[in-house]
Amino acid sequence: MQNDLPTFADVASAAERLRPVAVRTPLIACPKLDELTGGRIFVKPEPLQRTGSFKFRGAYNRISRLGSEQRAGGVVACSSGNHAQGVAAAATLLGMPSVIVMPKDAPALKKKRTMAFGGEVVEYDRETEDRDAIANAIARERGAVFVPPYDDFYIIAGQGTVGLEIAEDLAALGIAPDVVVANASGGGLISGIALAIKEHFPRTRVLTAEPAGFDDHARSFRAGHRERNAQLSGSICDALLAATPGRLTFEISSRLVGEGVSASDEEVARAIAFAFEELKIVVEPGGAVALAAVLAGRLDLAGKTAAIVLSGGNVDPATFTACLEVAGRA
Repeated sequence: MQNDLPTFADVASAAERLRPVAVRTPLIACPKLDELTGGRIFVKPEPLQRTGSFKFRGAYNRISRLGSEQRAGGVVACSSGNHAQGVAAAATLLGMPSVIVMPKDAPALKKKRTMAFGGEVVEYDRETEDRDAIANAIARERGAVFVPPYDDFYIIAGQGTVGLEIAEDLAALGIAPDVVVANASGGGLISGIALAIKEHFPRTRVLTAEPAGFDDHARSFRAGHRERNAQLSGSICDALLAATPGRLTFEISSRLVGEGVSASDEEVARAIAFAFEELKIVVEPGGAVALAAVLAGRLDLAGKTAAIVLSGGNVDPATFTACLEVAGRA
């Protein structure tokens, strides 16, 4: 019988399932970050993952475990873009239709790519409409299975393979990290990463990184219960605007993470420019928050080893250019 919460064994199982289809993204050393922080910094570039973000991992792990009867009606999901693309691509690989409920203000590139991966896009207004209600209505009408963006056993386990790869690659180098930082929205990525990192390195600090003003994880850790953000929009980090941490994800992260940092939109823009210049990687705003927090000095990494997750690279050209302009490097 499946437990309510995944464990490290479930992350390891997800890794085996993903091995034939997902990209094992590299762990990259960055001498410039070492110089700036006084530590030894590694970067995990999930923009190189299939569909351009870590979301493919959880989506494929979840959808591939559906039985033949469940697959008949396809799947439906809600997403501003990265989960959308992950679900669409995974469903197509598995021979299933997919419907994605996306906010009208989601980046045009993410909508276009979702459709290119085989997904049918249904738009909604995130300020006035309930995306879950829309998705549930579609699921009932079509007999489709709803695939949550983060608060799901198999989604969390799949996202945890990011942490498993970090742990395995550092262990192969004979290195135990002092700190691992990854962005958080609903919390699927950070909770999954924590399961894997803590299994290999129990003493490693795992931290969330969130946009300033949308730091619901950090506030929830301090309060001891899930807090909500006051707004649903207002940051360039469109991928990180969940209202509150997930129930399952917070059960894990409150135990294994428990602390977080944040970064402003301007700091995120500078991190995007840094990744472009120094790493030659295109990162979207939501994917750059952990790097932004490190570059802004939110963590003392002098003499320490850290791994930073860049979670995605699906950014509109206009947004990317605007970020470079903010950073003074266009």
